[in-house]
Amino acid sequence: MSFFTTNRTDLVPGPICGNPLNGLCERVCIETTKVFDSCIRQIEQRNLELVIINPTPPSPVDPLTFTGCNSVGAEAEVTNLVIERLEQAPNFARISADINIPIRVTYVDANDVAGEGESVITVTQNVILYVPQPSIIPFEVTAFANAICASGTYIGDNTFRVDVCITVILKVVAVVDILIPTYGYCPIPPCQEFTEEVCPGLFNLPLFPQPEL
Repeated sequence: MSFFTTNRTDLVPGPICGNPLNGLCERVCIETTKVFDSCIRQIEQRNLELVIINPTPPSPVDPLTFTGCNSVGAEAEVTNLVIERLEQAPNFARISADINIPIRVTYVDANDVAGEGESVITVTQNVILYVPQPSIIPFEVTAFANAICASGTYIGDNTFRVDVCITVILKVVAVVDILIPTYGYCPIPPCQEFTEEVCPGLFNLPLFPQPEL
């Protein structure tokens, strides 16, 4: 069983049926990441040049044939961060930063050997977001990104020219203690073992030949 196969639907994650206050039993303090503000930007970049490093296997034989590229993981590096509070709106700030997205490029070399290499796409963000006032626990600006190449061409010297679709989510966050109402601990149901039937067709056959009508 699991949360979604157990019969105890009143004590598992999911939609609430009936009175949502029914079953609340305590207030708990949890440590979590609070998102104060966030925004999303989707970009289409054409003819972007990606220089790969650390090719695997090493020393691919030119020319290379592009087969694809995509971001590695979801978290991106935020660099050159500048936060300028707005005089007319002190709880908001202009946030500018470079978002460095790690990229994996795949290809086939002249010997028909599949390989991959690392690269980075840098996207500049210049946005206005809500920024909390200074406190002992500091806030952070973080970024999550996804990039997928729509097409690409090898132009030599371990360099590809690509068209890429990029999504960047910028967040202002802080690790905080929050007091929330709860229904208590989650009862963990026993696991349901996965078993693969190897003889379902055989076991469905009749025991003796059936007469033809």
